[in-house]
Amino acid sequence: MKRIPQLFVLLSIGLIMACESNEQSSLVQIEVQPEFKDLEALGINARSASDIEGLQFALYKAEYLTIGENGEMGNTVFFMDTGNKQLDADFVPGTSIDGTNDISYYIDENRPSADLDVSTTSEAIDRAMNTWDNVRCSDLNVFKVPSNSMANTGFISALFGFGGSLDYFGDVVHCGWMGPDFFNFLRPGGANGILGVTFTIIFVDENGPTDIDNNGKNDVAFREIYYNDNFPWFDGGNIDVETVALHEAGHGLSQAHFGKAFLDNGTGKVHFAPRAVMNATYSGVQTDILRTDNAGHCSNWADWANN
Repeated sequence: MKRIPQLFVLLSIGLIMACESNEQSSLVQIEVQPEFKDLEALGINARSASDIEGLQFALYKAEYLTIGENGEMGNTVFFMDTGNKQLDADFVPGTSIDGTNDISYYIDENRPSADLDVSTTSEAIDRAMNTWDNVRCSDLNVFKVPSNSMANTGFISALFGFGGSLDYFGDVVHCGWMGPDFFNFLRPGGANGILGVTFTIIFVDENGPTDIDNNGKNDVAFREIYYNDNFPWFDGGNIDVETVALHEAGHGLSQAHFGKAFLDNGTGKVHFAPRAVMNATYSGVQTDILRTDNAGHCSNWADWANN
């Protein structure tokens, strides 16, 4: 029997901003640097034992998605230093906990949005997952694990003291809507700027994060996505569930942010070149995979599951 490595948590928060390809002389490029937070100093045990056949999780980093109005760009927050501060991590064929090479996803309907009914938000998330699944270069066979009203998701929420569980539900888990305290924990004032966050859980063994396929990236076990209930949510308007879910699901499928960000000194607005779903800040309703998003997705998944 193949030995399954332990699990390690990579907190990967993603963010989106207003994006146009207008690089004028009045535009100043914005650069964002990571911020390190020490889990031990925060009083958190980074490797809490789970109940999944003796496997363990540990929190590594976060990447978050913001609104454009606050002028903040996407930032990466490191919670645990593993030595290389590597941002990238990918799924590896033959290592999924569900025993398949297909990509599964789960929607926790026990943490609903205050603005929309559960069926509306779940259908929007379904559309976002189907959009990524329909990218022609890949064959992920994305499938949905039925929601269970008796089950609660959330290793990360449990780790931070907001309730949840250490159980595995799927490769990409939409854990639902959380209150402002959860996002303020990620960064001061986070509840007023962060729309959604994606956490990555990776495999580890006694030597730390694994790289079974020797591609220079950490091996993903599964990912968790949380949405901020401190904002008003809409189906087809700002802030649009499907748009944010499409961006966060991109992180769930190993995509990073894309595009250069520029601040217009005249208007105070942020522009992106080029515009993409995976830009670092929300830019309005956007439910189609654009060319740069397609290229990023295909670079990760075109050879699945032959790599």
